[in-house]
Amino acid sequence: MKVLYNTILKAKYTGRPNRFVVTLDLNGESVLAHLPNPGRMWELLFTGVTMYIVPHDKPDAKTKYRVVGIERDGVVIMLDTNYSNDVAQHLIEKKLIPGWEEWRVVRREYTVKLHGTSSRFDLLLTNDKGDEFLLEVKSCTLFSKIGAMFPDAITERGRKHLLHLKELQNEGYHTGVLFLVQWDRAQWFLPDYHTDLEFAKTFKEVAPSLDWKAVAVAWDETFTMPTVTHECSYPSSILDTEAHDSGVYVMVMHLDHDLDLEVGSKGMMHFKAGYYMYVGSAKANLTKRIERHKRKRKKMHWHLDYFRGHCEMIAGLPIRTSLDDAECALADAVRGVAEWDVPKFGSSDCDCKSHLFGMTENPIHNKKFMDVVEDYRMNKLDALVK
Repeated sequence: MKVLYNTILKAKYTGRPNRFVVTLDLNGESVLAHLPNPGRMWELLFTGVTMYIVPHDKPDAKTKYRVVGIERDGVVIMLDTNYSNDVAQHLIEKKLIPGWEEWRVVRREYTVKLHGTSSRFDLLLTNDKGDEFLLEVKSCTLFSKIGAMFPDAITERGRKHLLHLKELQNEGYHTGVLFLVQWDRAQWFLPDYHTDLEFAKTFKEVAPSLDWKAVAVAWDETFTMPTVTHECSYPSSILDTEAHDSGVYVMVMHLDHDLDLEVGSKGMMHFKAGYYMYVGSAKANLTKRIERHKRKRKKMHWHLDYFRGHCEMIAGLPIRTSLDDAECALADAVRGVAEWDVPKFGSSDCDCKSHLFGMTENPIHNKKFMDVVEDYRMNKLDALVK
């Protein structure tokens, strides 16, 4: 069995200065490590979690180490996307992908020209009949208890790639996608319509035309080639009811100073320095609502409009759902992990104590808060999976 790395070390995650660098505690020493995965990975990167690193194999590298994996709930997860094609080729050649036993890899990074446009695909497969199969490989690191979604950040390039795969399929090519779900507990897979609704709509459109699979793989601390535990189901009916531009959201903001502010008819209100989470809803145009909240200059309408001009916007987290009572239920859940709230802020038309909550730590890096987001985005779908 092929071992991908010779020397693997364990370290504790402490921070992420940019998309491709993390800071780690390695036996009491603070070190930098290259992170070869551009995903947000908000559901994985929490202070103190175990990361697996190797000495950098490039002598002129800016960091001494390179990340290969991380742990979640005691499960080893591969993060090094550089080896995705190697893993896919191994699984295909060992006939471990259910339904693809007839295929074998004949070329890597295969280029196809169509109507004057060239596209490069991760793998070219063939079978005993001489058929050709153009395959794209994606690594999925967004999971819940038993679910998996892709992508974890907006990817217009990925959406256009799906359309091109379908176009090639219509021209007579055999095309598909292999999603390597790096979580052996995942039972179902969906496009992440919360994060990238347009990608999800496109995936729903093209999925019936493509030969694609999402397989859950299991790793261990040696990072020897993984095994396939099972193929994930695709509960496409959930996209019919949930993948729409409506639902609830959480705006995450930072106020760097104590503030006394007049908020419309509510009068003067006090806000102490810290991070804030505002819970709202939109029955339509959820994306535009979030984008409006991100802007500082606008006509004052909601309570948040008054507060927004004095703080830094960290993130807007959409949760697309058909549940009627989701806003107040989400506000109650966020209140349960917050350190304080601003009484009756944003809750004039309901019985909630508030819809604006605060904490001293950035919520994006707070596991309890991100667990709430995961619960409403993914775990609540478990009951809908058939």
